[in-house]
Amino acid sequence: MSLINTAVKPFKAQAFHNGKFIEVTDASLKGKWSVLIFMPAAFTFNCPTEVEDAANSYAEFQKANAEVYIVTTDTHFSHKVWHETSPAVGKAQFPLVGDPTHALTRAFDVHIDEEGLALRGTFVINPEGVIKTVEIHSNEIARDVSETLRKLKAAQFTAANPGQVCPAKWKEGAKTIAPSLDLVGKI
Repeated sequence: MSLINTAVKPFKAQAFHNGKFIEVTDASLKGKWSVLIFMPAAFTFNCPTEVEDAANSYAEFQKANAEVYIVTTDTHFSHKVWHETSPAVGKAQFPLVGDPTHALTRAFDVHIDEEGLALRGTFVINPEGVIKTVEIHSNEIARDVSETLRKLKAAQFTAANPGQVCPAKWKEGAKTIAPSLDLVGKI
């Protein structure tokens, strides 16, 4: 069963965020758009490049009223040291969420049982706590956060404009489509 259009399951986790340990829960995701970016583990090779990519675009996410959460199967203590020792991860101003119990990776269906790690999963969640986009792929392939930002903006646009759809490669401000019987077979 797909997680699309389902509510985020209740959870509680610890995170390292801007020099402090904080608690992140399903309630933390309510009231604004959220982007959860799952990664296998801290102190790996591809993961810091993705954290840095998200950090470099963080102002754009904030401008879109969205919070970014990086989630790995490590502890929040590991994330503190990762943030302090990796120049790429040190750029992160968003929560680095620990999931040592694997509750989150299992709830979002990205857990690799035989490794105790997460697949690379990206989830855009609306302010009501409903999952609107899901992208999951193999760990050797890092993501491009500009595509996540594009999907976030498309989800925001369609939420604000019921009856409109965003066509392929849609970018903010571009033309959308109002599906109708008249368009069938004409696009």
